[in-house]
Formats: sequence, structure tokens, C-alpha cells
Amino acid sequence: MLNHFGHQHWWPINEQYHEIHGSDPRFEIIIGAILTQNTAWSNVEKALERLREHHALTAESIAHLTLRTLKNLIQPSGFFNQKAQRLKTISSHLLQEYQANLTFFFSRDAPTIRRELLDLNGIGPETADSILLYAGDKPAFVIDAYTRRISRRLPLTASTESYDELQGFFVETLQKRYPKDQLVPVYQELHALMVELAKNYCRATPRCDQCPLTRSCKKVL
Repeated sequence: MLNHFGHQHWWPINEQYHEIHGSDPRFEIIIGAILTQNTAWSNVEKALERLREHHALTAESIAHLTLRTLKNLIQPSGFFNQKAQRLKTISSHLLQEYQANLTFFFSRDAPTIRRELLDLNGIGPETADSILLYAGDKPAFVIDAYTRRISRRLPLTASTESYDELQGFFVETLQKRYPKDQLVPVYQELHALMVELAKNYCRATPRCDQCPLTRSCKKVL
């Protein structure tokens, strides 16, 4: 996949915006991880652009926006009623507990941070692990709908829909192959490549004849 697609450099963020405004790009990742729930990334990009135009990519700005304004800004991402409340919840939590200092927030071990994220309303395992991996640079392999689809079609020994079991399969396999200090970039790159594969070839109706993994896949039509 890497030979076919090249490095993905995920998570996509607007670094220039944060340089200009002195904001923390990791918070944009946190926002994106929530906005991408049940929608395509192209819709998330539209919502993020509207937040940038409103200078609303910090925990402080999200916390102080009215709920109505926030819903309007993120409307392109869909499910904006629920997502606006979730953005409010995590922003308020980061402000109250950490003064919005993400370096402080991510200074602890991954299991502790993960439990704390999962205790917040609307943050499930996929969102928590996306935040840990891409914003916190913590070794948390992300399982999403694309990962599940590819895992069903490839001859993997993990034949389960369970988030924890499927995640455990990838973690165990990759930890045997890569040293501990390489796991974060490996997790980031592999997850991003699997997303790219699923979007372009391993679709709901797969394009097996063009897929770079055709020779390895048992789902060839």
C-alpha cells in the first residue's frame, strides 16, 4: 500500500493557520476526530474551514460560542446537534481540568488518557484512539469502518467485528515486527493507508481488478 499510495502524512491539519494564530494544531485534530463520526472527511473539511473563518479552533473559543452558532458552523459534518454538544463537552473538560494545555493533558500514559476520554459523552473507542494516536502521538491503533471492511476481505486470522479484539490483532502483529519507538508512526501510516485503500478500491462494491492488494485478498470478484 505504501508503494502504491505513498506516505499519507495524516492527520491532515492546516498548520499555517495555527502558526498565524498561535493556536495548538492538536486541538484541530481533536475537533476533527469528533466531526468525522459517521461522515466522510470531505464534509469534515467544510466544517473545519467554517470554524477557521470564525477563529474557533481552540477550546476557549468553542466553549464560549453559543450552541446555536456552533451547530451552524459544523453543519456540513452532519449530526451537528450531537457533535456540537460533544465539542462543547470536551472543550469545557480540557479548560476546567487542564487549562486547555494539551501538553499537560497528553503527558500521562495512554490507558489513563483513554479511560478519561471514554468517560466523556459522545467519545467512543474509535474517537478516543484517533485523538490518542494523532493528537497525542500515543500508540493506539484505530479501528474504523474501513479497517473492518478490509479485515473481512483479507485473509487475516482475526475474524471478528469486536473493536477490542480486532485492535488487539493489529497491535500484537505490529508489535512483533516493529520496535516500540516506531509503533506510533507505523500505526499512523498503516491506518491512513487502509483508509485510502478503502476509499479508492476496497469500497462497499470493491474494485478488485485495480486494487494493489488483489493478490493477497480472498474477496477478488
